[in-house]
Amino acid sequence: MSVKQVIPQIRTTDMEESIDFYVNKLGFELDFRYQDFYAGIKAGDGLLHLKLVDDKDPSIDFVRQGDHLHLYFPTDDALETARDLKAKGVTFLTEPHDTDYSSNEFSVVDNQGHVLYFAE
Repeated sequence: MSVKQVIPQIRTTDMEESIDFYVNKLGFELDFRYQDFYAGIKAGDGLLHLKLVDDKDPSIDFVRQGDHLHLYFPTDDALETARDLKAKGVTFLTEPHDTDYSSNEFSVVDNQGHVLYFAE
């Protein structure tokens, strides 16, 4: 077996809002759209899929309560990325900080409440 890539899927109850968040707030690129219920978002060399659903993603509350994450984005400059996202009105869970494992990271939430980590 040869695997080329892993593509996570994020569930959303509002496709337009989610596309707007990932494209206009985070600065990613809309890669494709399939009808009104599925879309691909290009993030650097990676890709994530958005799927329209009727009910809020049940993992959102679980992830928040357990201090987990939905998506992790490595970045070259966490402080600069954080400044850019703050200027665009993105909601932060944690401010940029140095970790015990030699990373500078911060976390934000998307329009649905998914937890996104950015780390340098």
